[in-house]
Amino acid sequence: MNRAAWPAAPAIGAAVLLAIAPFVLPVWMVTLLGYIGLYSIVCLGLVLLTGWVGITSFGQAAFVGLAAYVSALVVTRAGLSPWLSLPLCLVATGLAGWLIGWLTVRLSGHYLVLGTMAWGLGLYYLFGNLQGLGGFNGIAGVPKLRAGALSVADPRIFHLLVWTILGLLLVAAYRLADSRAGRAIRSLRDPIMVESFGVRSAQLKLQVFVAAALLAGLAGWLHAHYLGHVSPSPFGINASVDYLFMAVIGGTATPIGAVLGPAVVETLRTVLRDAIPALSGVGGNYEAILFGGLVIVLLQRASGGLAPMLARWLPAAPTPRAPDSAEPLPRRALPQAGSTLLEVRAVSRTFGGLVAVDAVDFEVRAGEILALIGPNGAGKSTLFNLVTGVLEPTGGEVLVAGRRVDGLPPRAIAALGVARTFQHVRLRPTMTCLENVALGAWLRGRAGLLAGAIGAARDEEARCLREAQSQLDRVGLGALAEAPAGSLALGQQRILEIARALAADPALLMLDEPAAGLRLQEKHALAALLRSLRAQGVTVLVVEHDMDFVMNLVDRIVVLQFGQKIAEGPPDAIRRDARVVEAYLGGLDD
Repeated sequence: MNRAAWPAAPAIGAAVLLAIAPFVLPVWMVTLLGYIGLYSIVCLGLVLLTGWVGITSFGQAAFVGLAAYVSALVVTRAGLSPWLSLPLCLVATGLAGWLIGWLTVRLSGHYLVLGTMAWGLGLYYLFGNLQGLGGFNGIAGVPKLRAGALSVADPRIFHLLVWTILGLLLVAAYRLADSRAGRAIRSLRDPIMVESFGVRSAQLKLQVFVAAALLAGLAGWLHAHYLGHVSPSPFGINASVDYLFMAVIGGTATPIGAVLGPAVVETLRTVLRDAIPALSGVGGNYEAILFGGLVIVLLQRASGGLAPMLARWLPAAPTPRAPDSAEPLPRRALPQAGSTLLEVRAVSRTFGGLVAVDAVDFEVRAGEILALIGPNGAGKSTLFNLVTGVLEPTGGEVLVAGRRVDGLPPRAIAALGVARTFQHVRLRPTMTCLENVALGAWLRGRAGLLAGAIGAARDEEARCLREAQSQLDRVGLGALAEAPAGSLALGQQRILEIARALAADPALLMLDEPAAGLRLQEKHALAALLRSLRAQGVTVLVVEHDMDFVMNLVDRIVVLQFGQKIAEGPPDAIRRDARVVEAYLGGLDD
């Protein structure tokens, strides 16, 4: 499975079977299904956090425990209704998630993993060592959830309650996946790319972290009022590893993996726990050894989890499509032709003792196409990144429309109407072409994570998708809107990046080697597109090595060598400049 969607018919069939299961299955199976649903709620948060964002968390069980303890305390000590304790549980886990996430998501690599383990262990020992929480014996006598004559003490009622909640959460997760916020969340593994289109990556990561904590908190509340007893043992690091294990087995790329993992793990454990002693007559934990071996074989056969493997046997899920009836998004007012749009003033950048860019000056005027050229190592890409905020200058100034932007993050520069492509293609390969391009329109929408999950911004979503389809048509890739971006040839992927940048409605379009990998006919089509953009008032700054492409396209050229500007002027003058010929162009014919 290469995207987050799931076919509707199998989902409806599964929902019907789960609804009738409590009335036809034995009690032990119904109890097992209830626990599977409970664990799936926690694993759904891990799909968002680990599968989409890329944060591996070993502390989700601590959030389950925090909510369980909060509810147990306010219900047993203050006499509050278990139903009224739910908001308090969510507030507590939300605040804890925000604080811990604020400290944790700033880390990366193994420091991030160790960070999640640290707070998971910390909360576990806090539960066990506070006498007010009953120590490691916990809190007993927690009342069960009741509604009239119905009580979750009956496994059938608990099953129906848990799976109803889980079903609603799965619907919300799939809606989120196909929303403006969902596309950005699924792209957060490449923070430089998403920041270049205006996404506040750290803030969005924190929101997902809090959402995962809230899901764990919801599971903790259900746990407390189903078992009637809260103690630290179910909330330690081992439980967090179990949750992560389940999510990985199910598949972290799609929400249904959050259900498949717990279903397989808990079913196997239950069967093996009973079967091995019955067959061998020997007690002990031998089922854990066999279980581990089976899981290793499973992961070898399905490295992406069970969800992608199962999807091969199901009808294809529908992909997002652009509605023809949606209103177009508003357009940016472009600057007056000939006015100065970009100014680079004595910009320098050093890396230790290496001077990559040395006091470079040039300007780009509105409505023109300017090329930045030079031999390998001349500093072109470094300068490109200095202008777009990926790197901060050591000296000098960069101004966009008269506003100084050096030192600003890429998202702030993107908000001024600057859109870019990358020297090495940066697309989300498992997302469709339409979804990749719609990501470029991030700053032209407002809907956030909650609005996406509840489907409250469908009009805005339709407008963004129509804009994405319009840009795909504009660059000649309209027929590939529903194809995964990773299935395209390199040249098509570069064109797709241009479509994504155009979806931002830029005043300044910055292209880093856009013709690399394109065939001759594709280069002619690209040149025609860029000329049409110039005619429409879009300003273009291009870094390119294909001199034929540059000389027949641009209005002016800036030439770099060893980080310094050695020439600037129209193509004919650059073609005859002795310094340029010696440094870069070699024997270029007159």
